[in-house]
Formats: sequence, C-alpha cells, structure tokens
Amino acid sequence: MTLTTALLIGAGTLAAATASTYLLPANVSVERRATVAAAPEEVIALAASNTGYQAFNPYKSVDPNLQISFFGPESGIGSGFRFDGKDGKGTQTVAAVSETEGTYDIDLGPMGQPRQTSSVRAIEGGSEVTWRMDADMGGNPVFRVFGLFMARMIGKTFDQGLANLAAATA
Repeated sequence: MTLTTALLIGAGTLAAATASTYLLPANVSVERRATVAAAPEEVIALAASNTGYQAFNPYKSVDPNLQISFFGPESGIGSGFRFDGKDGKGTQTVAAVSETEGTYDIDLGPMGQPRQTSSVRAIEGGSEVTWRMDADMGGNPVFRVFGLFMARMIGKTFDQGLANLAAATA
C-alpha cells in the first residue's frame, strides 16, 4: 500500500465518520418524573421564582462554591439568575408560567440554549412533577455525538433536583 493510498483511505474513513454523525438526531430530550408531597401551586411557586428555584437547584448539591446572582422580578416571567460553577456558567430565565407548568430558557453560551420545563399534575397526596429538557444540537457533529450521552448526564442532575424538591416541600 502506498502512502497516497493510505492517506486516501484515512481521509475517506474520516469523511464517512463525520458524515455519519448527521444521521444522529439534532434534537435531544431528557425527562424525569417524581412524586412530591406538595400541591401543584406550591411546586410552581418555587419553580417560577429565582430564589424559590434555589430550594431544589440540583447544581447546588454538587457544587458548594456555585455562584448565583439574581435578576429580573422575584417571580414570574423574566425572573432569573446567573450561575457560575464547576459545571459551567450561564443564565436561567423563566420564559412562561401557568398553573401547571414553568418553562425556563437556559443560556450556556457556546454550549447551547436548551429549554427546560417543569410540569406538575395533582395526584392523591401531592403532585407528580415532570422535569424535561429539550436541546437543539444543531449541525455540529461533536454536539450530536454529545447528545447521545445527554440522558445519562442530565438525567442524574434532574433526579437530584427532584429529590431536592421532594425534601424542600416535605
């Protein structure tokens, strides 16, 4: 095999591997559910407040040095906070609130702008809470591969946040 042939085979393999990443989904969703002993309105009140959210913020559990600074109103649309910690920095802003749902726009700078939603459904003895994240991985092949592992990584974070929420509302 000549050097030229080896280089052509290597380039072809790299091109095929890169092209195959475009077969991976551009949109990724992660969802977790838990039951808490609180009424839906209590859960939404925490979820829609920049300070209330801190009662169950999963990142505070794993990063005692997490820096948080609030902006906007204390609660409702536009309520938010900036964060800077070992897992990254960015902002989280309440984008929409209803009696059963709070939606957040997350800005992680070059890492993306996922949207998270906390939905609450009344059940006997409390609420079922669903925490969901939707992210557009775009056309970046590295981000699309990263998307394959999102459920494992973010799922643990959501589980921690839901456990924190259950403790905060007990």
